Amino acid sequence: MASSYWESTQRKFWTFTKQQLAAERKKLEESDRNLVNAYPLPDRRLLSIYFSHQLSKMARPLGIRQQALATAQVYVRRFYLKVEIRRTNPALVLATALYLACKMEECPQHIRMVLAEARHCWDTSFNDISKIGECEFTLISEMNSQLIIHHPYRSLTELQNQFQLTQEENALAWSVINDHYLTDLPLSHAPHVIAITAMFLAVVLKPTQGGLQVHAAGVANALQALGNARGGAGQGTQNRVQKLVDWLAESSVDIEAVVECTQDLISLYEIWESYSDRTCKDQIARFVKARGLDK
Repeated sequence: MASSYWESTQRKFWTFTKQQLAAERKKLEESDRNLVNAYPLPDRRLLSIYFSHQLSKMARPLGIRQQALATAQVYVRRFYLKVEIRRTNPALVLATALYLACKMEECPQHIRMVLAEARHCWDTSFNDISKIGECEFTLISEMNSQLIIHHPYRSLTELQNQFQLTQEENALAWSVINDHYLTDLPLSHAPHVIAITAMFLAVVLKPTQGGLQVHAAGVANALQALGNARGGAGQGTQNRVQKLVDWLAESSVDIEAVVECTQDLISLYEIWESYSDRTCKDQIARFVKARGLDK
């Protein structure tokens, strides 16, 4: 097990540029063009929201902690970078990813309990435990047995006091980290970059009861602050923003990477407004039933 992210398989084998991710997915689509055309799916981020909701529904009754849930989300994203989704039963893949993640995060769950929650959440008829075992083997194989995941939560814990986050801002930054698993950021940026982005968004964008309020002025302020990394400090919130920006300017952290993460997260929050649970569920059910993958 690699104790350092810099020596980990995550950094060496599972970190990609946007161009590399696009090329991998294009390769998958071209190899299964008929399936892709026959069963159109929503935007990948909307599917990720749906998958996240389903994983949370399975995890909640079992008392599975957040880090195991996050590991399962990364496993699903890695797997679907290697395997066309329309060739699988997502209910089985998500249940297996959660089962495997719990073992890797040292909070194992009985396979029968995971299966029972999967059947309940997905309203699916599969009840053969061996299917999870088979899928687990496939999942591990597609990830080349590289299962250790380094998450941004530790970096957030180490940095939150340095930048004097309020309790509300710290909770919001944690929430932003949870949300980044709905994007490609776990496959493209280091955990500490994600943590810094989460703190930055928590301070710059206006907190609301439901999370972040994404508005044009807030986005412009966020990106301007990053663009002017050595600008003058303001008052109140701006002092803390400037402290973070100045620290970034003096550190070896890639500011362009933080800008990219900020833009991707803002894009997620904007598209989230068009999310429909029913649409995702129905479009997945179409190819699962048509191809007999639910048995």
